[in-house]
Amino acid sequence: MADELADDLTYLVVLNDEEQYSIWWADRDLPAGWRAEGTSGTKAECLSRISEVWTDMRPLSLRKRMEQAAASA
Repeated sequence: MADELADDLTYLVVLNDEEQYSIWWADRDLPAGWRAEGTSGTKAECLSRISEVWTDMRPLSLRKRMEQAAASA
């Protein structure tokens, strides 16, 4: 795993409409449905950022449905 993190490429932290995070190569166009979060750096830096901000792994649509269900109960 250390070798996997030891590359010299620059990455971006990206997220989709469901507020799910990933990393993407900074020198490539973003895939459809994803947008840059604002963080760029090494793979390790980007993965560290994701671990800081992505604390609820549930997709946004599921969180909304659960909130609606709790409000109507």
